[in-house]
Order: sequence, then structure tokens, then C-alpha cells
Amino acid sequence: MNKGETLSQLGQRTDLGRETAMALARASAGIFPARKMRAGHTLRVQFGNEGNSEAVHYQIDQQRYLAWHRDGKGGFGAEVMDYPRTVHVREAFGRIRTSLFEAGRRAGLSDKIIMELARIYGWDIDLAHDIRRGDWFRVLYRENYRGGERVGDGPILAAEFFTRGESHRVIRFTDAQGQSDYFHPDGRSVRKAFLRTPVRFDRITSGFSRGREHPLLGRRRAHEGVDYGANPGTPVRATGDGRVVFRDRKGGYGRVVKIRHAGRFTTVYAHLSRFGNIKQGQPVSQGQTVGYVGQSGLATGPHLHYEFQVGGHPRNPLKVDLPDADPLADEYRPAFQERSHHYTAWLDSIGPANVRFAAKEDGDSPSS
Repeated sequence: MNKGETLSQLGQRTDLGRETAMALARASAGIFPARKMRAGHTLRVQFGNEGNSEAVHYQIDQQRYLAWHRDGKGGFGAEVMDYPRTVHVREAFGRIRTSLFEAGRRAGLSDKIIMELARIYGWDIDLAHDIRRGDWFRVLYRENYRGGERVGDGPILAAEFFTRGESHRVIRFTDAQGQSDYFHPDGRSVRKAFLRTPVRFDRITSGFSRGREHPLLGRRRAHEGVDYGANPGTPVRATGDGRVVFRDRKGGYGRVVKIRHAGRFTTVYAHLSRFGNIKQGQPVSQGQTVGYVGQSGLATGPHLHYEFQVGGHPRNPLKVDLPDADPLADEYRPAFQERSHHYTAWLDSIGPANVRFAAKEDGDSPSS
């Protein structure tokens, strides 16, 4: 249909005919009025042997269509139908040259699958700095089809990422409540209680140090966190679930958010340009925006100063062992193991022969 065109006008312009178009509009008035039809959506007409329209389909959206059919009384009946959908499992192998995104594109993956792969592995691997040329990945994922036409990607079912001599395998599992998550083959959750980094950054401008020369004060002092250089206004995420215990300005730290987490953990986010939609005392979730990158306080440029404390003592955020999220519940172990064995064997068959051979030599290592 063209922009601004009515169903009657479309019928007059095509072989459908104005009278037939008006009959269609009357038939569907109670379930999908013709005024809801939009330009650019497809209208398909099936003509009979005598040149009469026998069936007409209008695409409502990616999932549904409006179907008219002859009712045997000279008119039409109408109903909203779901498109028949089929799912195909696809496999892909990629080797890193410059970045995960570039390798994923070469492997034929969509941006959605590449981003999902990055999200899944974001807890274990720093994909901006840890991966090296020659590292590789392989992945099983679903593609959705409607009437033989690809309409998008489903979830990743299983994947393996090989970097720095270690294999990291993940399997997707859905429990009886319909909750899906990713686990290592031994049942450990892929997720961590904390994200490794709180912000999308360009570079690390200053690392954790027990004694460095302060760029503004000109004297040596401990730097009990990591500085992430990023554009002003970049969102800063809470790295774990917790409660805001401080949200205010604090001397050279400028605008600061401090979050206390379960156990003995505390995180600090400093030099913010402004705060997120949070208040002191309120709970926050992992990934929730708590502020935005700036250079408030004593800062030579826009960056985030991030601290990770255990029992009140600072730890290097880049090296501290992050606690795991809850593992797979025991009641689901048998079903998960069956799925894990199936997908692990499938993953082993993907990629060049030398990669497949190496994977079998490694066996079922704890990191795989």
C-alpha cells in the first residue's frame, strides 16, 4: 500500500477492484479495521481460475497477518492469523584478526548475535584488551523464518571462546519457570556477582597502584582504583546488586556514588559529571546507570575512577577474583548435563580440522 492510500483506492488502482476492496473492508471491520492498514505493508491476492480473488492476506506485523477468504455466499470472511514460523540452528566459526566485531562479521553473524556473544563473555573476558590475533570462537544459534523468509535471530544456544590458551564454553539452559541463562558445562553460572568494568571505555588512563605521582598534586600517593578514560556523558553502571550508601560530592573525588553489596564488598564511582536517577539508601541492580562520566573534583580530563573494596580494603578491580552468581539448581542438573553433552559434541565439530583436534586433546578441562 502507498502512503495515504485507502483500501478502496488500492482496489481501484489494482486488479483487486474497488467493489472487492470495499467488501474486504466490511468483512474485517470488527477485527482489524481498514483504517489501521499502513503504507509499506504487503497485501497479497490469490486469484481463482475465473480471475476472481479467492484469498487476500495483509501483513499486520512480523508475527501476524489479516486473512480474507470467500465465504460461499458471495462475500468474505476475515480472521487474524499467525505466520507459520520455523527455526533453524546455525553454526559459525570465527578467528580474531583485529576485533570480535570484525571476526563476527566475517563469520556471517548479525550485529545482534555478535553483541550477545560479547555480553555472554563479558564477565570472563575483557574483549577489548584480553583477546589476541589468532584467538577463535564458535557458536550455535537460532535463526527464525516466516514462510521461508528469514525474519531475525533467536538466542545463542552454545558457544566456545578460545583466548590466552584457555577454552571458555557456555551452554544456554531454560528452567521450569521459563528463565533462561548461560552456564559452564559443570553448572557454574557464566554471570558473576559483579561486572568486570562499569563503563564502556576508550583506554585505562591510570591503573591500581600503592604509590603513584598524582598528576595535579605533584606528590606520590596510593591510587586505590582504576581510571577509565571515556567520553563525557558515557553512562556508568553499577557492577553488582547493592544499596547506595553515598551520593554526593566528596573533595577531590568530585561527584561520587558508593554502593555496598552483599557480603563484604563495596564499589566506588568518582569524578561523575552528574548522577543517575538514584537516591542515597535505595537498592540498585547490576547494570543500572548510577551516573555519567565527567571530570568533577581533581581530574585532568573526563574519566571514571572506579574502586573495588573487600572488607573495607581496596583491591585491584582488574585482577580481583569476582564471586560467581548462583550455580544451576541441583534439580536441573540431569536435564542440563544431557543438553550440555549434546551441544558440546556439536561445538567440537565446528571449525577447521586443527581446531577440532585441539579441542578434543584438551578434553573436559574445568575452564572449558
